[in-house]
Amino acid sequence: MKHSEIADIPLAKPTAVFSSKQANSLGPNSDDTLQNENLETENSRRRILSSLPSWLVSLVVHLLLILLLAAISIDPVSRVGQLLSASLGLDSEQELDEFELKADVQPPDLPSEETITVPTPVTQAMELALEVPEFSMPQPVVDVVNMNSLTERILPSNALSTSAFGELASALNSRSASMKSEMLERYGGNTASEKSVALALKWLAEHQASNGGWTFAHNIVCRNACLDPGQLSEATNGATAMALLPFLGAGQTHLEGDYKPVVKAGLAFLIRSMRVTSGPVPYGSWHEPGGRMYSHGLAAITVCEAYALTKDPDLRQPAQLSLNYLVYAQDPHGGGWRYEPKQPGDTSVVGWCLMALKSGRMGDLSVPVGTFQASDRFLTSVSTDQGAYYGYNKPTASIDGRQSTIAVGLLCRMYLGWPKDHPGLLKGISYLDQRGPKLNDLYYTYYATQVMRHFGGPMWERWNSRLRDSLINSQELEGHAAGSWKPSGSHSEKGGRLYATSLSAMILEVYYRHMPLYTDRTSEIDFEL
Repeated sequence: MKHSEIADIPLAKPTAVFSSKQANSLGPNSDDTLQNENLETENSRRRILSSLPSWLVSLVVHLLLILLLAAISIDPVSRVGQLLSASLGLDSEQELDEFELKADVQPPDLPSEETITVPTPVTQAMELALEVPEFSMPQPVVDVVNMNSLTERILPSNALSTSAFGELASALNSRSASMKSEMLERYGGNTASEKSVALALKWLAEHQASNGGWTFAHNIVCRNACLDPGQLSEATNGATAMALLPFLGAGQTHLEGDYKPVVKAGLAFLIRSMRVTSGPVPYGSWHEPGGRMYSHGLAAITVCEAYALTKDPDLRQPAQLSLNYLVYAQDPHGGGWRYEPKQPGDTSVVGWCLMALKSGRMGDLSVPVGTFQASDRFLTSVSTDQGAYYGYNKPTASIDGRQSTIAVGLLCRMYLGWPKDHPGLLKGISYLDQRGPKLNDLYYTYYATQVMRHFGGPMWERWNSRLRDSLINSQELEGHAAGSWKPSGSHSEKGGRLYATSLSAMILEVYYRHMPLYTDRTSEIDFEL
């Protein structure tokens, strides 16, 4: 019964009720007597009611209404849910789950008898929990679950004006089976490097949790069967992205390849964990404790790459929402990114975020030109010697110890359209060539290898000859750790063996993972991954 209907209920007049015996005892004139008595009673009641104050009458009536309302069963939670659904334009049965990958995922089970099972409300993003003892994740809060309508509310892409953001249709052809062998031979890979990548993918797949995610504390999954776990056990978005990138780099997706269930489960994990908010341009975040903006940048690269590779419509919305978050989180003054949204930037975080935006453009998603232009201003603000060297969050007086940010800055400049003969680029690459790759600093080597690979020529050949075989030979080949690398260098204590294995595998995929930026075909395949 509706509240408005309650006010229209007529109040019945009181009547005297007698049994048949009482009625018969009144005698032959009982009808007249009873009628007179009823009339007298009614007149008495009218006199009493007319003498009562009006406020008292009103009070009694309202008390009766309140008692009547209390007798009606109302589920306040359901009512609030109905109101929220109506205000958001949701169907009553619409759930966030419908925006996950549609096929059923059967990820590998953990070798554990105990599991943590977390109930998941259908109107909130799924709570993340690796199904192992004493390990769980905080539950993200979703302000808007009507993701089905978000694509229509995303602003259309601005026209990209520079040649660095050109046609992207053939961006990932290098990862196809028909191209990999040609790219390997042309750019310095071999059978041994491919075998090493295959072993790494096997190790990564074996350390996927049964909910589809990964953790840098990989020993939780394998129960200490291999050592060197990372410290960032809570940054599961970042760890899952790091683990998925080598699969995508090898052309393994949720639709093609030998690891379809593994990739599908990992992507579904990321989609479930995205926190979506509303606004003029809605956005979705993978920002999390520990990983912070690093986690978001890595996850955005992963989902955008997966979408660009497959054009799976289930990935388009989360990919675009992740780009919207990067646009929102960019420092409005300096143009960079750091740990928290709109915080003044640092070169390390900028590298991952810019690669994510570039991956989005590779998939023909919407990124404003102004976002790229602002990131270029940030790089200028932390650079010296015409853009040859890059500091962390300010120009560096000494390049000693800044090799990682120098490599990151140079790679970003390449993707932002610097020509191959740019004086700053030439000077910076000469510095990397002199320094060479370092197996005890995989973070630096990962970025510098991409720079040298894109530049090509004798310096790339020299770099590859110093790197490839040494990296292959440092891979673990025995025991449960077979296929992985022992962590070393910057971020190694936080990311552990999972981090080191992911970076090493992507370094060995560089022959085909990235189309070269500076070739005769550059005008046809600008701004490729």
